[in-house]
Amino acid sequence: MASRKAIVGLAAVAAATLLLTSCTASGSGDGGDSGEVEGDITFLTNRTDLQTDGTWDEYIAEFQKEYPDVNVKVEAITNYEDDVTTRLSTPNGYGDVLLIPNSVTPSQYPDFFEALGDADDLADTYRFLAPKTVDGVQYGIALGGNANGVLYNTEVFADAGVTETPATEEDFLAALEAVKGTGAVPLYTNYKDGWPLGGQWTNIVGAVSGDPDAQTAMAHDEEPWTEGTDIYALDSLLFDAVHEGLTEEDPLTTNWEQSKGDFATGKIGSMVLGSWAISQFQAAAEDAGVSKDVVGFMPFPTNVGGQQYATIAGDYYLGVNKNSSHTAAAKAWLDWLIEESGFTDTQGMISAVKSAALPENLGTLEESGVELVELSPAPAGEESLFSDTADLSQVDVWGNIYRQKLIDIARGEADGDKDSYFAQLNEQWGSAVSELAG
Repeated sequence: MASRKAIVGLAAVAAATLLLTSCTASGSGDGGDSGEVEGDITFLTNRTDLQTDGTWDEYIAEFQKEYPDVNVKVEAITNYEDDVTTRLSTPNGYGDVLLIPNSVTPSQYPDFFEALGDADDLADTYRFLAPKTVDGVQYGIALGGNANGVLYNTEVFADAGVTETPATEEDFLAALEAVKGTGAVPLYTNYKDGWPLGGQWTNIVGAVSGDPDAQTAMAHDEEPWTEGTDIYALDSLLFDAVHEGLTEEDPLTTNWEQSKGDFATGKIGSMVLGSWAISQFQAAAEDAGVSKDVVGFMPFPTNVGGQQYATIAGDYYLGVNKNSSHTAAAKAWLDWLIEESGFTDTQGMISAVKSAALPENLGTLEESGVELVELSPAPAGEESLFSDTADLSQVDVWGNIYRQKLIDIARGEADGDKDSYFAQLNEQWGSAVSELAG
């Protein structure tokens, strides 16, 4: 078993064409890397809550028991994606260890991040490697991973008479209709906040078909919004739920933070979210004086011959700034966070370390026979194809714009219907596929 600690440097990686401003012009400010595990490093994270409650300070204290010559400064950033993407334009401006922003495409990883090892060797130890592998080289390792599916309020569903989690789209819509009768919002889209309409849905691609190559297949499919595909099932269900009045009445006023408390107190029946949200919703329940057991998690309501699937994938990936003056210290912090900090245990996430057990909050999936699917790596040379197709087609499968328009059409606030919109999406996507993969 090859641990990151046991795997050392790889051959240099040639710089690729930069789409973002190059960061290869110089190293970090104090010049030269001693190669020793020492020095001052900066860690960029989106978890401001863990800075507020002192968790990062506790982690640093534990880390320094093993590495007393390393000082770690944590920058917790609220608007992480936008702010860090901007900071990538300055070689020393994006810390030493950071969560790799989703705006960086795989072809750009060698320009911004240190190579962490050979992906084939690391695969013996870690899961979730594929999204950050380029030409067999690994540039990021997941701080933790999630199952993708639906959070639901167990008490609301029970009050609605739904005693079994739905395993078909039709049963799910029927369950939502029953939940509507309790006065709760059956399915909360978080339309205004936007981001819950992106990856939280698209990460489910692969669970409908049980196909670990579903995302790669979509990158080659000129008409993916056609019945029988994963993306069709996802967007069709969202459209139908909105069209049948089973979502919030005024999507323009949704509020992510407030939605946690509203879910806990039974005002919301369900949301499509990764399992990363379970611990946050359980905390909201306890804050509201409600049992955390109200937070249930189910796979996307579909099956193949009776078998249900749930995709699992890495959340944010840790990377090391290739311009860091303290690479050894940065890699030590990255390794310690993943392997020794206990972060995934406390957050209810799936550890990137294969030998670690699944978190307690996903135990019900195993008990009910749901098969977990980790997407296969894209073929060599196609690591960016899915994202590139999304960019060229202007169908932001990881963003919120096209699903907000889908919701607007479904609720009668924009022209068209499901068929016409799916035809438009196929035309845009198909044109990009023809140019990039044809």
